[in-house]
Amino acid sequence: MKKLWSVLMLTALLTMGLTACGGESSQETGTGVLAGFTAQDLEGNDVDDSIFDDYDVTMINVWGTFCGPCIQEMPDLGQLAEDYADKGVQIVGIVSDATDYEGGYLEENVELAKEIVEETGAGYLHLLPSQDVLNRVLTSIQVVPTTFFVDSEGNQLGGIVTGSKSYDDWTAILDQKLEEVNG
Repeated sequence: MKKLWSVLMLTALLTMGLTACGGESSQETGTGVLAGFTAQDLEGNDVDDSIFDDYDVTMINVWGTFCGPCIQEMPDLGQLAEDYADKGVQIVGIVSDATDYEGGYLEENVELAKEIVEETGAGYLHLLPSQDVLNRVLTSIQVVPTTFFVDSEGNQLGGIVTGSKSYDDWTAILDQKLEEVNG
């Protein structure tokens, strides 16, 4: 049963990856979407919502190891993470296909994610989905890459953005989010 569930989820994720495109959506996953969450990063370190405390805006990019558009935009996201670090912005990735949806991690996908991060220069924090993240975030994600933004308390800022974007597109979106938060 566990193997069947994993195959079904992988098939769904692959389908999402093949259809990923588009612009900003008005769909919101709700305020406090990541307030109180716990997870692990790619190295197995425990992470919680305190990662938001020191940032006005956190850009959360949900991606998959199978997703070409996700991987293609990661060098730009790595550069954005560096360029916006002193502006109160951080970028966090969530590796959508790193779990078996029963709470265990798919080590092959975790290792592949580490390789992709290294090769693309996307040196920002990447999370492995915990049950918290699965329930609060991934159940509402229809395509990857999907990106949304949260404030220092984990409250979602506006709608989601689907599909990959260029460096210039992301800077315009980040500047707008910063303006919304800082007035």
